[in-house]
Amino acid sequence: MTVRQSTAIWQGTLKEGNGEMKSGSGHFDVPFTFASRFEEDKNATNPEEMIGAAHAGCYSMFLSALLSGEGFNPTKIETTATVHLGRDDSGPLITKIELEMEAAVPGLEEAQFMELAEKAKAGCPISRVLAAVPEMTLQATLLG
Repeated sequence: MTVRQSTAIWQGTLKEGNGEMKSGSGHFDVPFTFASRFEEDKNATNPEEMIGAAHAGCYSMFLSALLSGEGFNPTKIETTATVHLGRDDSGPLITKIELEMEAAVPGLEEAQFMELAEKAKAGCPISRVLAAVPEMTLQATLLG
């Protein structure tokens, strides 16, 4: 079993404080703040962007595995995950994730592409973890 670890450190109050998120592998070390999470401050990241990056990466890899398993060799899979942070009676929560994917897969027919794209959305490990998100959509485009 593979085990991964990341760390977050927060210093100060919610609105005036700041934090840092970093991976155990050392490949990312990024700041985050109240303003970067709940306002439009682009000087730092936020947990939702990190979730989106993880979801986009996982989805792309899982789709590649499904395609390869069917004998296709994808030359490119590009996925963007848009994560919506909203609110309910208990506080902030992720209300929606939109996956937008384009793929170049020589020899693949549209119907099979759409079937595998939806299967990847349901089956990738990050999608499965995020199953509690009320809405998850997919827009898939087969290039070429």
